[in-house]
Amino acid sequence: MHTSKSRVAVTLIAALALVALCSAPAWLDASQTQAQAQPAAKRQILAIGGGGGTPMMKYFLSLTGKKTPRVCYMATATGDPQASMEKWVANMKANYDCDPHMQRMFVKSGDLKSFEDELLAADAIYVGGGNTLNMIAVWKAQGVDKILRKAWEKGTVLGGGSAGSICWFEQGSTDSRPGKLTPMDCLGFLKGSNCPHYDGEKQRRPLFQDWVKKGEIMEGLAADNAVGLHFVNDKLHKVVTSNAKSAAYRVTRVGDKVVEEKLQAELLPK
Repeated sequence: MHTSKSRVAVTLIAALALVALCSAPAWLDASQTQAQAQPAAKRQILAIGGGGGTPMMKYFLSLTGKKTPRVCYMATATGDPQASMEKWVANMKANYDCDPHMQRMFVKSGDLKSFEDELLAADAIYVGGGNTLNMIAVWKAQGVDKILRKAWEKGTVLGGGSAGSICWFEQGSTDSRPGKLTPMDCLGFLKGSNCPHYDGEKQRRPLFQDWVKKGEIMEGLAADNAVGLHFVNDKLHKVVTSNAKSAAYRVTRVGDKVVEEKLQAELLPK
C-alpha cells in the first residue's frame, strides 16, 4: 500500500519536473522576444552652423518631446567662463520653458562627484562655440566623450553651434590652431565632415571645398550661420534655418572636381 502511494508520488513529481523543463525554454524565449521588441532610443543631434537665435533654440528644445526639458549647457570650448555660463542659464530661465543647468569641466575633485550625474540627467545637452581642439582634448582626458556618447545612445538630444556642431562629426573645419583654418579629427558620432560659418567667414567656403577636392578632409556637410542640421539615428533628417537667405550644402568629390549641392531647408517660425 505504502509502496504503491510512493510510486504514484514519484511519478507525479517526475511529470511536474518534465513539464517545468519543457516550459522553461518557451518562457525564456518570450522574455527575450519582449526585450527585443522594445524600440531603441531615438538618437538626435542638432548641429548648428552658428547662431540661430530664439527660433533655433526653441526647435532644439522641442526635440526632447518634453514640456519643460532639463537642458545642460557646456562651455568647455571657452574655458568655462562662470559669468557667461550663469548668463546663459538666466537667459534660458527667462525666455524658454525649460529647466537649465550647466556642466563645468574645469573643476577640483572636492567640487564634483561625477560628470555623469548632470550629463546623464539631462534631456538635452547644448555645447557652446570656441576652441574645438582644446574642448575635445579635455573631454577625452576626463572620459566625458564616452559619457556624451552614452547620453546620446539613451536618447538625450545633443547639439550646439560652431564648436558645438563640428565636434559630433568624424572631422571638421576649425580655427582652433594658430595661423589659419585647418581640418581636425572629432568625436565621430556622425559620419563625414562638417564646416560651420559657411557664409560667415571669408575663408570657410573655399578652404573646405579645396580640402574635400584634395582629399585632406572627408566629404561632408557645410552650414551657413542660422542653419541647423538635424540628425536622427546617424542620418540627416532635416535642415532648418531661422534666416530665409541661409542654407546648408553637401560637399562631395567627383573625380578631380568638388561638387556643392544646396540642401532644402525648412524656415523656422519666429
